[in-house]
Amino acid sequence: MKKIFFICLFVFTTLSFAESTQLAVPKQLTLEQINNLDLIQSKLDEIDLKLKDNILLKRYSNYIAYRQISDELHKLEENYDEYTTKKGEKYKELSYQTNNKIRIKKNELELIAEYKDSPIGNLINPPDIDKDEPITNPFGIINAFSYMKKLENNKAKFKKIQQDVAELTGFLEEKLFLLLEKNDIKSDENEALVIDFLTKQKKDFNMVLDIVSTTNNVYARKIEQVILETQSQISNQVEKSMKIIITIVVLFLISFLIKLTLKKYFSQNENYYMANKVINFVIVFLVLMIVLFSYIDNVSYLVTILGFASAGIAIALKDWFMSIFGWMVIVTSGSIHVGDRIKVQRDGIEAVGDVLDISLFKITIREDITLTSYTKNRRTGRIYFIPNNYIFSEMIANYTHADLRTVWDGIDITITFDSNYKKAQHIAKEILKQYSKGYTDITRKQLSKMRSKYSLRATGVEPRVYTFVEPYGIVISSWYLTNSYAALALRSTMSPEILEAFMKEDDIHIAYPTQSINIQTTKKDIPAELKDLPFEKA
Repeated sequence: MKKIFFICLFVFTTLSFAESTQLAVPKQLTLEQINNLDLIQSKLDEIDLKLKDNILLKRYSNYIAYRQISDELHKLEENYDEYTTKKGEKYKELSYQTNNKIRIKKNELELIAEYKDSPIGNLINPPDIDKDEPITNPFGIINAFSYMKKLENNKAKFKKIQQDVAELTGFLEEKLFLLLEKNDIKSDENEALVIDFLTKQKKDFNMVLDIVSTTNNVYARKIEQVILETQSQISNQVEKSMKIIITIVVLFLISFLIKLTLKKYFSQNENYYMANKVINFVIVFLVLMIVLFSYIDNVSYLVTILGFASAGIAIALKDWFMSIFGWMVIVTSGSIHVGDRIKVQRDGIEAVGDVLDISLFKITIREDITLTSYTKNRRTGRIYFIPNNYIFSEMIANYTHADLRTVWDGIDITITFDSNYKKAQHIAKEILKQYSKGYTDITRKQLSKMRSKYSLRATGVEPRVYTFVEPYGIVISSWYLTNSYAALALRSTMSPEILEAFMKEDDIHIAYPTQSINIQTTKKDIPAELKDLPFEKA
């Protein structure tokens, strides 16, 4: 029996060795199979070259790393739980080391947390559609176009991700097919592992492609909806803006026609200028109100804010508000017009000039050569800017108010006490009549027109001559009407005329400050050459 058993064992061992020896012998490949392997390998090399720097595969490697780290963390946590249940310094040290490893693994997972549920991380989710602000004014149209451009870019980016995933999936399928074909020709354990990994990878990316495709369809429709809504808002805003522009154009057209009509009826350019200013102010105010009420949704909120801020604004901008009120008084009362000659006094400074402009905050005048320039300033030709609020606190004299273009001016000449003052009065009056007759007639007509507006009592316009007794003589004060804009010129003409007429008369002597010297002496003390000279004895 034993011999039979050993014989059978020998035969089985021999057969097994022969079979294993047969398997170890490599399979002989035909020339066609070798060519096919070379062709397959070249295609695989070409695909690998295309996938060498693929960002999706690099992200997939992070996804695999997250899975591996998660598995390691799970095992570490199980070991930690096991170590903590046991006693002894050995397990205490193992628990401490394991706990440190757990913290490290958790930190690693936090760094790649976006790959927890996605093989490509956050790329699987499309960019958020930010809620854009409603278009409430024309400037919002620019932001709306930028917003739509951003949405289109986001849509194109996510569409590109879908295309990249689809392309990668195609490459993976092709590579898997080639590896399977190669494995059929020549089997290899390493390539079998690659096939298994590639099969899982292809499955994951097919899942990603399904998700991204579905998401892209929904995302594209949502973006189209938002763009349509934004375009609708733009259309409404453009229509609203066009209506406002048309309204403003109509207002300016009406103001132009009104100005054209007023220009025919106003005889004075100054009156037309002031009316033009008022019309411009009204038009600007109406335009501001139209724009304000068109683009502010909650007007009551604005009114409330202005109500609370009015006290502080009134204090901080008091002079501005007073100037605006002053402008309104000037415009409505007509006390000062452009072209008027006015005199302003402030802190001892006097300025006489012609009004160039009356704006919302100030009066602009150009200083001219006047008697004030001669007696006080000695300089002229300057431009003065006078705040409108001065009309409430300072003296402002108007030389040409209400079409009255003349003013009274006076020339004072002093004669001696022994002069014939009556003759001097007559001579001065005749000269005044000769030079001021034209201004007298003009003033008489202008005062007649002013009676309808003012209560005028003393309306004498003839030249007047007054006589006053002064310490150094008799003053002949001559008053006459002259042009408000050329008073100094007429004064300069008449003064030498009167002076020359007085000097022709023997009984009229011009007086000036003199001094008499009384010397107490006798005639014998006087030198011989001075004895014949008259001396006044004290």
